[in-house]
Amino acid sequence: MRTVNIHEAKTHLSRLIEQALQGEPFIIAKAGKPVVKVTAIDAPAETAVHRTGFLTGQISVPDDFDQIASDEIAQLFDGAQ
Repeated sequence: MRTVNIHEAKTHLSRLIEQALQGEPFIIAKAGKPVVKVTAIDAPAETAVHRTGFLTGQISVPDDFDQIASDEIAQLFDGAQ
C-alpha cells in the first residue's frame, strides 16, 4: 500500500482519490508516521423514491384553504386589536 506525506496528498488529492476508487487505497503520513488510511467505501447508490400521489383519496383540502383565518392572521401581523 502506498504511503504519501500530507503535502503530496494535498497536491495530488484528486488523483489519489481516483486511484482509491479504483481499488488502490493509500496511507497519509505526518512526519513519517501513518495517520490516515484512505480507501473507497462501498456506499449503495442513492435511489430517490418519489411517491407522488401516495395520499390520493385519503385527504381533502377545502377550496378556501388559502383564506381560512385570514382576518385573524392579518390582525396578528398588523397589530390591530
